[in-house]
Amino acid sequence: MPPDPLPVAVVDNHTHLDISRDDSAVTLEDLADPLREAAAVGVDRVVQIGCDLPGARFAVAAAERYEGVLAGVALHPNEAPRLAAQGRLEAAYAEIERLAAHPRVRVVGETGLDYFRTPPEGLAAQQDSFRWHIGLATRLGLVLQIHDRDSHDDVLRLLAEEGAPERTVMHCFSGDLEMARECVRRGYLL
Repeated sequence: MPPDPLPVAVVDNHTHLDISRDDSAVTLEDLADPLREAAAVGVDRVVQIGCDLPGARFAVAAAERYEGVLAGVALHPNEAPRLAAQGRLEAAYAEIERLAAHPRVRVVGETGLDYFRTPPEGLAAQQDSFRWHIGLATRLGLVLQIHDRDSHDDVLRLLAEEGAPERTVMHCFSGDLEMARECVRRGYLL
């Protein structure tokens, strides 16, 4: 049974419609029903987030196909060390930059830092990737959407050092009330 309709239409600014509960492949055609059901209860637009290269490609394709879908593209913090170890990080950056220039892409993200799953030897690659994504969002005038897990001080430090884009969204953070207050003081959205 669907929930009661919302009193006003809203945008879900972070969806992963390409991920299924049973790990089965999701096609663009599979999105029609969930998008229709969401619109029926007042969620008439979504931002489909791609966190790796296949996901970023899917996000752009979904945004091209469905009027109510916009896209976000980036390399998730946990992707950067893996790609760097394989010698594929620079090529991945080039593809993300190409996808981010698409007119239906509104977000660079989700990017950031995740120290929960990354061992110490992967932190430098993760931080370099975050810096690169901050620069990309700034250059293209896009929203920066951040994933922060157990990396609060470094997330805030890197945003200050690099200069956070005008529109910065903390999509996920495991910080406390003081961190939330600091984000609000800086003008970030939570």
